Amino acid sequence: MDHSLSLDVDAFWISPYALSSFVALEEKGLTFTTREVHLEKNEQLASDFQHKSLTGRVPVLRHGEYTLSESQAIGEYIAETFPAPDYPRLFPADLKERGRARQLMAWIRSDLMPIREERATHTMFYVRANKPLSDAGRTAMDRVVRVAEALVGDGRRNLFKEWCLADTDFGFFLMRLVLNGDPVPAKVRGYAEAQWHRPSMQKWIDRQRIPYVAY
Repeated sequence: MDHSLSLDVDAFWISPYALSSFVALEEKGLTFTTREVHLEKNEQLASDFQHKSLTGRVPVLRHGEYTLSESQAIGEYIAETFPAPDYPRLFPADLKERGRARQLMAWIRSDLMPIREERATHTMFYVRANKPLSDAGRTAMDRVVRVAEALVGDGRRNLFKEWCLADTDFGFFLMRLVLNGDPVPAKVRGYAEAQWHRPSMQKWIDRQRIPYVAY
């Protein structure tokens, strides 16, 4: 039976959702391959990709003959298929902390659109944003900073006692602001930069990237 693992990622290596799935696999210590999907060439619209992804989006995890898209679902699947204590945890053991982690992951995927638009992830890896945040962007920044300050204590490098996948997602989101020079409080910046320098994320960050083409 085929139990191999592979992950379809965006060819520019800038998708926060593909990153989340990539880090989940890395943190579990699993062996996997990656396949680049050229979104700028609409490869995600091909019938074979649509069939594999179901939702037609990147990332896509392949585990043997099984395929799964949507990064939060992928993270949960990896966590439960390769559970602790045999593999490192992706989510807190404490149920209330696990609920909070899932809350944050859902929130940054479904809200805060002005930041996602004005500080798009290509500005983190290619050319920085050349405009200040709009009024809507500043309002969104105030909201996300308020949440970060409520959850991250002084000197803390994780949301909870131990790292979890929500740290990768939340820290990466905050780095949209940090890398583009937006005013982020020191403790929030320190938290975000700690996630940025985590070895599993650095494997993503240090990729050699092709020239960016808007899509």
